[in-house]
Amino acid sequence: MGRPAGADRAPLWRDRTFGTYWVAQSLSAAGDSFAYLAVPLLVLQATGSVARMGLLTAVAGAASVAAGIFGGVLVDRYDRRTLMIVADLTRLLLYALVPLAWLAGPQVWLLFVVLPLCEAAGMVFQVAAVTAVRNLVDRDRITEANGRLQATYAAAAVLGPLLAGVVAARFGPATAIAVNAASFALSAAGLWLIRLRPAPVDAAVVARERPLVEFLAGARFLWGQPVLRALTVLLSFFIFLTYGFVDVLIYHVTHDLGGSEGTVGTVLGLAALGTVAGALLVAPLRRRRGFGATWIGAHAVCGFAVAGVGMATSVPAVTALTAVYLCCLSVGGICSMSLRQEITPDHLLGRVTSAFWSTHYALGPAGAVVLTWAAARFGVAAVTAAAGVGCLLVAVAGLFSPVRRAGAERSAGHPGLLPAPADGSVGG
Repeated sequence: MGRPAGADRAPLWRDRTFGTYWVAQSLSAAGDSFAYLAVPLLVLQATGSVARMGLLTAVAGAASVAAGIFGGVLVDRYDRRTLMIVADLTRLLLYALVPLAWLAGPQVWLLFVVLPLCEAAGMVFQVAAVTAVRNLVDRDRITEANGRLQATYAAAAVLGPLLAGVVAARFGPATAIAVNAASFALSAAGLWLIRLRPAPVDAAVVARERPLVEFLAGARFLWGQPVLRALTVLLSFFIFLTYGFVDVLIYHVTHDLGGSEGTVGTVLGLAALGTVAGALLVAPLRRRRGFGATWIGAHAVCGFAVAGVGMATSVPAVTALTAVYLCCLSVGGICSMSLRQEITPDHLLGRVTSAFWSTHYALGPAGAVVLTWAAARFGVAAVTAAAGVGCLLVAVAGLFSPVRRAGAERSAGHPGLLPAPADGSVGG
């Protein structure tokens, strides 16, 4: 599927299939930002409890982890485009229930049903979306494609929270969730218009076995690959420290700084510019500095930014620090995602992605509960300071892992980045 890097090709933005996929997912991302803001606001408005916000985040995260176990098996077994369309339509129907139910008054219990199911469907969608990039562009354009997708997602997310804040303030958070529901229809329509490239593989390699056995094949590849194994462990600790960050941020802006729903939307919208910057910077940074230095540096800066958010005493300062955090989060996330796409055999990519996310997010729900509970008990400043120090320790640990030596991933024979054998077995 790959071509020589110097081949004469049209710019990626002129690729009609990639462009259609790009636009559809960007519109969906804009809608997602409505729920990103509106769901915590619904809970905070109805209960006034940041701990309840964290509990909902934890329950939804647990459902996402559970779905991730077999999401990769589904993605490697069935048509990826079809799975994405089904996931979009499922979320369209589920999210549409929330504003309808809210017409009779706050129904917080419904969020504990709808959000986990939506997160489970979203996990399947995300696994399929990551693997689909391999079927949209040539191998040497994967990082560029991921950067463009993430930059546009983030650009849409700049406008999304701003509009969501206005809609939530004027019409209520439930209406903002209705907008999110409609966005999934746009995403499904865009996916319907494209076709993914087939990935020719040996039929013997993809012979079906029991779902758990197939999932474990992806897990064996993940854990047998030194750099991917190290990344998985380090990011698992990182997600424990940051999974509840948005809940704490919203609580800090509304409770400590006296901001409104519109203020929260403005903060998240402007801070999303950091994600845009990170997505645009990641490809040149990785080319010049290598994978290891880029990834470790990004997560170190994340630590300083997280610690600073809780100590900030003004909305502009919170916004700027959150933008720095999201910028570095984008750089690190795109780096690790691109690396998995580049070195994982296509027939295993769904399962490896699934195994990575299931492990990576496993500690997230517990982290969200701990972070939000501690914010209510000890204050935001103390909690974000502790989380920031933890993020710095994750970056320091990366210096003593195979991640640090992953700067020459394009060099032939690099032992830390050789793909496992095609049957999913791993060597020493």
